[in-house]
Order: sequence, then C-alpha cells, then structure tokens
Amino acid sequence: MTQFDCFSSEAVGFLQDLKANNTKDWFAANKATYETHLKAPSKLFADDMAFALQDLTGQDHGSKIFRIHRDVRFSKDKTPYNAHLHLAFMPTGQEGQPPMWFFGLSPEKLSLGCGVFQYEKVVLDAFRDAMAGSLGAELIQTTAEMRDQGFRIGDPELKRVPSGFDKDHPHEEALRRKGYSVWMDAETPAFVLEPNLTERTTTMFAELMPVFLLLSRIK
Repeated sequence: MTQFDCFSSEAVGFLQDLKANNTKDWFAANKATYETHLKAPSKLFADDMAFALQDLTGQDHGSKIFRIHRDVRFSKDKTPYNAHLHLAFMPTGQEGQPPMWFFGLSPEKLSLGCGVFQYEKVVLDAFRDAMAGSLGAELIQTTAEMRDQGFRIGDPELKRVPSGFDKDHPHEEALRRKGYSVWMDAETPAFVLEPNLTERTTTMFAELMPVFLLLSRIK
C-alpha cells in the first residue's frame, strides 16, 4: 500500500502552471500530472490527517477534498479550474455545526485554519446565545491573545449587534460575528514539500486547539 510522506515539487509546479494556463485544453494535456502528483497524494494525505486529528482531539474525523473544477454558472470569472488545493477535516457523528480544520495550498502559500466560516441559521442562534454568555468573553479573549501571537482572524461581519441583544452588550464584538475562524500562513508553499507533512501539519493544528475546543461547546 502506498504511504504518504509529502507532496512533490511537481504538485506545486502544477498549481503554478495551472494559474498561468487556466484553460480546458491545458488541463487536458496535463491531466496525468494532476492525477499522479496532486489528486492521488491528496487522498492519501486526507486519510492520514483524519486519523491524526482523531488522535489530537479524541474525536473521529472525516475529510473533504474540494473539487478542482470551478462552478462558473453564477460567476463573472469563467476560468474553469481552481488553481489551489483545499481540504477540510471535520468531526463526524455530531449534531449542529462543529468546527472544522482547513488546509489550503496555493501557488503562493499554505494556509491552515480552524473554525466555522459561517453558521447556518439554526446554529447561528445558538452561537449568538453562547456569545451573549461567558463563552463570548472567552472568544474575545482568545481573539486578542491569538492575534498577539500572529494568527490571522477576520473582523466581525456585522457593523451592529443583531436584534434581540443590547446594542451596548459587553460582548458586542463576538455577537457581531456570523462565524469564527483562525488562520496561520506559511510564506511559501514549500512547507508541503518537506518530509512528515502529516505530523508537521498536525503540530501546527495543535496551536489552534483553543479555537476547536471553544467552538465545540456551542450546541
């Protein structure tokens, strides 16, 4: 059975070339490179990471590899392919919307994250109720501490506290969010070319465990 260690330079080179030649003809001519150096290793890596995150969190995890084909039906950008590799890992068998882990490899960099991009309506209500309580104070403190450590955290999506909550609520920063995710970036994609990628990625994800544990308490 083939084991995964790291991605090849051909994988990163494929993404770089695809960005410069994002056409169906070019992709067809280079599909073998994609299949061998990106698609097949991605499946192995996803399986390995699901097991690694189970060990890290104590929870069973599944994985998702996002399609390289873009849905261009409602987009002004008609380029047919995503010139990046995106993977997500999520706890399985849980209700609600548990936090996920994100792995994003582009021709320029690698981004790793943890959280929820945007809560669905039913879970958003539960998130806001939690943010109005003690969990909101924890999220605000976690945000400040992790920003001080150099993590990337987006600003709240709303300009005002949503209806139903005091506009001067002490946790207004948390209440103005529709989701919450924290990110770290490698300055180049070379991180994925070095041995023991699963172990090194898991070590970096471990730094995001405060986010995973906090959001896991929202039911």
